[in-house]
Amino acid sequence: MQTKSIKILWVDDEMDLLKPYIIFLEKKGYDVATATNGSDAIDLVKNNAYDIIFLDENMPGFSGLETLTRIKEINNIIPVVMITKSEEESIMDEAIGSRMADYLIKPVKPNQILLSIKKNVENKELVTKKTTSAYQMEFSKLGMQINDSFSISDWKEVYRKLVFWEMELSNSDDKAMDDVILFQKNEANQAFNRFVKKNYLDWLKTEKEERPILSPDLFRKKIFPLLDKKMKVFVLLIDNLRYDQWRAISPLMCENYSIASDDMYFSILPTATMYARNSIFAGLMPADIKKIHPNCWDDDDNEEGGKNNFEEELLTKQLIRNGRKEKLYFEKMTTAKQGLKSNESISQIIHSDLSVMVINSIDMISHARTEMNMIKELAGNEAAYRALSANWFQHSGLKELLKELSNNNIEVIVTTDHGTIKVNNAVKVIGEKSTNSNLRYKLGRNLNYNPKEVFEIRKPEDARLPSPNLSSSYIFAMNQDFFVYPNNLNYFANFYKNSFQHGGISMEEMIIPVIQLHPR
Repeated sequence: MQTKSIKILWVDDEMDLLKPYIIFLEKKGYDVATATNGSDAIDLVKNNAYDIIFLDENMPGFSGLETLTRIKEINNIIPVVMITKSEEESIMDEAIGSRMADYLIKPVKPNQILLSIKKNVENKELVTKKTTSAYQMEFSKLGMQINDSFSISDWKEVYRKLVFWEMELSNSDDKAMDDVILFQKNEANQAFNRFVKKNYLDWLKTEKEERPILSPDLFRKKIFPLLDKKMKVFVLLIDNLRYDQWRAISPLMCENYSIASDDMYFSILPTATMYARNSIFAGLMPADIKKIHPNCWDDDDNEEGGKNNFEEELLTKQLIRNGRKEKLYFEKMTTAKQGLKSNESISQIIHSDLSVMVINSIDMISHARTEMNMIKELAGNEAAYRALSANWFQHSGLKELLKELSNNNIEVIVTTDHGTIKVNNAVKVIGEKSTNSNLRYKLGRNLNYNPKEVFEIRKPEDARLPSPNLSSSYIFAMNQDFFVYPNNLNYFANFYKNSFQHGGISMEEMIIPVIQLHPR
């Protein structure tokens, strides 16, 4: 029996022949109303609330399709299942175009009706039960996998699984499981922090297999090999794109492309645009950029926007340094539509060997969420933040661009420079006036902090980071922490709590997507 009485309207001009079906459904606990024509059905829908409607296609008076159209004008949410004797494709196409929920061919069996109800009405509850049960079975295994993760591939797999379950559970109605997955994700981040603290500086001393692909390796390891195969490559770098956000937009991207490789690489520290993105385009660590290309580096850490004015120049120098002669097209914009309005831009992409487009839209959403209450409400949790990102992509113009690129057989790499993490715990730091303002890392002299709460690098040269002064040091926030100064501590602790930040150490910030899409 149903815990909640589901109300069904069945419309058929031969209702007398369907009495066994009605009895079958009522024994299952459903509340069934009937009508023998479209006109009566429309009146019933006007005056009653139904969970699902079964509608005969061939009736006197209003046909099933006409009735369907009028029902949708009254209530476009009710799922309508069309039942017909006809197998003509034109009728199927018209019914689907009219947004019917399902399509059954007579004679139908009782279990077909039952399955259609469960699929269109009870699916949320069934999915919730199945998902919750599956995650509960996986919880202990995943916990053991977190504790046994000692390699790069281990952590990529753990993060991939956590993203999968977080997204699966976000589609269920069992909100109690939200706290469970959040607990497990926090547990994983604590272990990941220990892993990074133990290994990060060693990664920068070697390029052996145990080192992950890092920001300066991205073009050499992921893009140059495609160019070597004489492929035309379009690199779409979306600032702040986390792996879960990639998963949210991937169905939209794959209308004209198939996924050739779904991989991740590691952002360098700080996981901030001016360090990680410059490192990507230069193919160098930040300290090396400052040394080799001093005109492309600005030591004023509080002027973040100005430190990324030389990305095209840095990429050009990297290509030359690696002996590459491909024709390059580079475009940087705050919104996709800013550049896609121009047919000239698309033409240049098509006629270049390597094209790079940098888009800051996701970064703008995360900053707007911090500053604007309306955006904060729209992206109140991780699921809403993902949905906002997917909605941006849907209306960005990138779908049209990818369709055009697919038609021209251009390979696409979708990637980012770093991710973000939702922070909620304020950690006190004291620093001089010149200390930078980022909430997830600090660079300055005479920093005062609790060493147990941070990852500290007292010698920036060990991390191949620039040092504005001989006594400068870096500290990085971990877990869901963010740095605040003692002055007005409570105000800033509350203001930035539950905002999305980057610059520190977490799976979300460091383990980031690099996806290869192949034209269909």
